[in-house]
Amino acid sequence: MHPRIYALRQAGVSIWLDTLSRRLLDSGRFAALVREDGVTGATSNPTIFARALAEDDGYAPELRRHAAAGATGTRELFFAVALGDVRRAAALLAPVHTASGGRDGFVSFQTTPDLADDAAGMVEQALDLWRRLSRPNVLIKVPATAAGVGATEELVACGVNVNVTLLFSLERYDAIIEAYLRGLERRLAAGRPLAGIASVASFFVSRVDAKADAVLPPSSPARGEVAIANAELAYELQRARFAGERWEQLRAAGAEAQRLLWASTATKDPAYSDVRYVERLIAPGVINTMPERTLRAFADHGTVGPPMGDAERARRVLDAAAADGADLAALAQELEREGVAAFDASYEQLQERIVAVLAASERATVGP
Repeated sequence: MHPRIYALRQAGVSIWLDTLSRRLLDSGRFAALVREDGVTGATSNPTIFARALAEDDGYAPELRRHAAAGATGTRELFFAVALGDVRRAAALLAPVHTASGGRDGFVSFQTTPDLADDAAGMVEQALDLWRRLSRPNVLIKVPATAAGVGATEELVACGVNVNVTLLFSLERYDAIIEAYLRGLERRLAAGRPLAGIASVASFFVSRVDAKADAVLPPSSPARGEVAIANAELAYELQRARFAGERWEQLRAAGAEAQRLLWASTATKDPAYSDVRYVERLIAPGVINTMPERTLRAFADHGTVGPPMGDAERARRVLDAAAADGADLAALAQELEREGVAAFDASYEQLQERIVAVLAASERATVGP
């Protein structure tokens, strides 16, 4: 393992890969990243799978096999091939999951974005995916929409591992923590075990700076600092909510705290360091999910500095941003809807790709 990556791991940061594909698995690169480069988890979403289906012809034969076997509808065909990738990744990460006592070594798979505002539909699909994957080191992703808050509580109460994604605001994050705690409390009241239930809250970072910098004047001291300040306060909130009598009762019954995951950590603005959102978001117990290029960049020139913990500075940054015209609550709402819309578009693309693959296969079978 590279010394810089080792130092990051020693500082308490889990490194998850922000991609998953058949090519990555078949080539042995994913196994090598786990074995040699400190990767202890993986995340996926509709955009990642849309790109994988577009770039990798290896999916075509399997799509044709599933269609011939009776799988109908693009959603079911997508699940048929994508869940296979998730199972393979989960198997490769199983030793990490065991060695960490169930705190690490996870791979995530997301519910379809057409259900982002449908709590009942989200729960139904997530339960189905959980049963089909049947792996203790899988996380089912749900969006942190208003509907996603209710879905999170219900799924945790059912014993499902949940990755709550598209988190941008402290207010929504607080609601997600509350949903997680309420789900655990419902489960405990029903006499069901809490041990083995895992959850992460995926707090997005670089997208926040991209949105805030677009409205802040060039002279604002908050430019390039809003996302890190927002994350700093999220970390403070996480430590506060997973402490005290209420939490200790759940912990004594076997519950694990919901971990914070830093998402969108590839730098968007080329004026900023390409490892900015790795170096500045170091703290014991957090997860940083990053593209391979960011992982390689950190191995090359990243620095492990002091851990997060300056919440007062973070508040000053956000106050300065507000004074300079950045309404963080409004920006967070915009980012949430844009995130859902982007996943929707990617989901449509992957469905179109599946249709195109099957159409090409049919033409080849019929001939000229």
